[in-house]
Amino acid sequence: MAAQSTVLLKKVRKPVAVLDSPSHAPLDKASPNNIDHIANASREEIPFDPRFLMTKLALGKSRQEYRVNEAIFTQGDAANEVFYVISGKVKLTVVSKAGKEAVIAILAEDSFFGEGCLAGQTIRMATASALQHSTVIRVEKPAMVELLKRESDFARQFLTHLLSRNIRMEADLVDHLFNSSEKRLARLLLLMANFGQESKPIPVIAKISQETLAEMIGTTRSRVSFFLNRFRDLGFIDYSSGNMQVHSSLVSVVLHD
Repeated sequence: MAAQSTVLLKKVRKPVAVLDSPSHAPLDKASPNNIDHIANASREEIPFDPRFLMTKLALGKSRQEYRVNEAIFTQGDAANEVFYVISGKVKLTVVSKAGKEAVIAILAEDSFFGEGCLAGQTIRMATASALQHSTVIRVEKPAMVELLKRESDFARQFLTHLLSRNIRMEADLVDHLFNSSEKRLARLLLLMANFGQESKPIPVIAKISQETLAEMIGTTRSRVSFFLNRFRDLGFIDYSSGNMQVHSSLVSVVLHD
C-alpha cells in the first residue's frame, strides 16, 4: 500500500517504507515532528470509519478474513478493486524478473491499498498478503468511484489519506538516510505497536520473523537479533509465546543522540 515508488531487493538490503494509518507520523528526530506533535495532530484528524464503507455501499463491496501469509492479490493480477484494512496488517511485496523478492511496505489497520486502479493502473504491481490474521474490505472500482463522487466528506478524507501517506514515505526516507539501523528498528517496533498514533497502543506485536524486520529496515538478520536482545536486556521489550511486547520506554532509543 500507487504510493510505492521504490522497489528494494533483499540482496541490496536497502530500506523499505513502513506504512500505517493516515494519522501516523514519524518517530525520529530527523523529522520536524516528535511524539507530542503526533498526538496533537492526530486529535485534529477525523479517522476513517470502516462502517462508512459498509453502510454507504449497498453493492460492490465485501468483507473477508485472511489467514497469516494468505494472498489478497498477486503481482500481475487485474487491478479492479480498492481494499481497506479493518484489522491486522498487510504486507506488500514485489518479485523481480530474476525471482528476487522485496518487502516494500507494511500496512496497518485504517489503511487503504490497491487504489492505483483509480488512477488507471490495470495490473497489480505488487503482491498483498496478510502479515497477521486480518480483516479487509474489498470495494469494486466502479463502486469506489461512485462513492467518491457522491460523498464529498469521504472523498476529502480519502485524499488526505493519500497525501499523508506520501508525507509518511518521505519521513521513512529521511529515517533511513540519517538514522542508524538500531534507531530504525526501534522506530519500526513502536509504529507496529501503534505508539504515537491516534488509535490506542497495542504493545503486543504478533510473531514476525527477524528476516522480515531486517528487510524492512535495510540491515541483516544478525544485526536485528543483536538489537532485539539488547532491547530486551534493557527492559524495552519482552518476548512471550512467540509474540513481542513493546514498552513505551523504547522511544528513548529513537530520541537518543
